[in-house]
Amino acid sequence: MPTGIAMRDAREQLFAAAERVLVRDGANGLSSRAVTDEAGVAKGLLHRHFPDFDGFLTQFALEHIARVEARSAALRESAGTGTVVANLTRALADLFGPVMLGVVGLVISRDAVRTRLRQATGAGVPVLKEATRMVHGYLVAERDLGRVTPGADIDALAPTLIGAAHLLLADKEHTPPHPGDLERAVAAVLAGTRH
Repeated sequence: MPTGIAMRDAREQLFAAAERVLVRDGANGLSSRAVTDEAGVAKGLLHRHFPDFDGFLTQFALEHIARVEARSAALRESAGTGTVVANLTRALADLFGPVMLGVVGLVISRDAVRTRLRQATGAGVPVLKEATRMVHGYLVAERDLGRVTPGADIDALAPTLIGAAHLLLADKEHTPPHPGDLERAVAAVLAGTRH
């Protein structure tokens, strides 16, 4: 491994390798050896840039949390266009792709990583909490535009939508759900809340 590799390049290379391992082998397959082998770098590179493997995984998860926040802005900008159900269905399907599902599994399965993430992001289950905020912000924007009823309980709807989408899309051991299943679930959760 050549010396002098910039931190950003090393991070990106290691994070990309972690994504591939996570999608292929799940959260239990993540180890410093698996990541460095996948990246084709010496094991010491990871430890040169991160205090320990849990520190690496915490930064990896924080990168994905930042992506949720970017998706959140894009979803809010879609308010007033298309339909509420279609916008949410697309956003949830995009959010819960293979990598993010793996990150959720990682956060749930590794106590040390979850604890560090909570120190950085606050209470709640990291990643799912940010995803819930994404949906909540979108529903508020649609309510402000009159496309969601004023009395809709957005505080209950947002986590319900996240839970339903996660349950439908998380089972990678079996056949993926029919594309219409997620849309039907979103429509059912929002029944009676749209104008």
